[in-house]
Amino acid sequence: MAIVLIAPKKNNLKYWQEKLREEASRQGEEVPVWVWPEVPEPEKIKMAVVWKHPHQSLYQFPELRLVSSMGAGVDHIMQDKNMPSHWQITRIVDEQLTRSMSNYLLAAVLGYHKRMEEYPLLQQQNKWGYSDEPERPIRIGILGMGTLGTDIARKLVALGFPVSGYSHSRKEVPGVRSFAGQPELLDFLQQVNVLICLLPLTSETRGFLNLQLFKNCRKGTFLINVARGEHLVEDDLLQALEKGYIGTALLDVFQKEPLPEVHPFWNHPSILITPHIASVTQPDAAIPQIIANYLRMMAGEKLQNQVDRQKEY
Repeated sequence: MAIVLIAPKKNNLKYWQEKLREEASRQGEEVPVWVWPEVPEPEKIKMAVVWKHPHQSLYQFPELRLVSSMGAGVDHIMQDKNMPSHWQITRIVDEQLTRSMSNYLLAAVLGYHKRMEEYPLLQQQNKWGYSDEPERPIRIGILGMGTLGTDIARKLVALGFPVSGYSHSRKEVPGVRSFAGQPELLDFLQQVNVLICLLPLTSETRGFLNLQLFKNCRKGTFLINVARGEHLVEDDLLQALEKGYIGTALLDVFQKEPLPEVHPFWNHPSILITPHIASVTQPDAAIPQIIANYLRMMAGEKLQNQVDRQKEY
């Protein structure tokens, strides 16, 4: 039995291949690992490890039983609505990934709170000065209270900030006011002036950050999107900034990456851009999880970090 790696846009697949083999050997199993499209015996493939793969690439493996994302996101897998029901799907949960995401968000929130963007401009003008209100009063809202959302929520609460969380179902996190479901979305938006998107990307959340939502935000809200570019309707954000519904936006993810050179976001005075660096899965953290699930699958045991196909996450 064997594993196939399918990730045409990744450039370190030889490393993944070698380390997956080594981890399996360390667990007492010799498992062939092939990099698509060079798969000499497709009938032996039981598990595919994928990232933004061509959907049809999976259908050449008649014995495939498990599809694992190479990262925390699974939207690239769930977009294929024709997947056989017997395929199981898993994702990576990585403490380092969670910590990196929280560090990015802490830097963003604290920088906004302390008005750090104003001081380089004053320095360029040789001006000594500061606002009458050197710390912005902020109330933070987190869209998506999964592993990443819960972690940053706890850290922001520990720093003394008011934090609200919005999710599909109610979450109990100490110090966090919980909102759940569409009927409570408006109340949630009215509680906050810093909005962090950490939603999973599903058919329901695609385009979630749209003009109608922005209209219901408190005027001048600071938007941070670190989830997926497809959550944001980009033209709607430009309108929301023009009308003042959103004051500033920090974007780490985009519908098309790299962001095209002619994109209007580049030169917009109220948009801050980072190149999808909020958190990146480390192979050395993901590989033991992948092999553990391969062995569990082969033994007929319950998988770790399995995706609910109905919920799409």
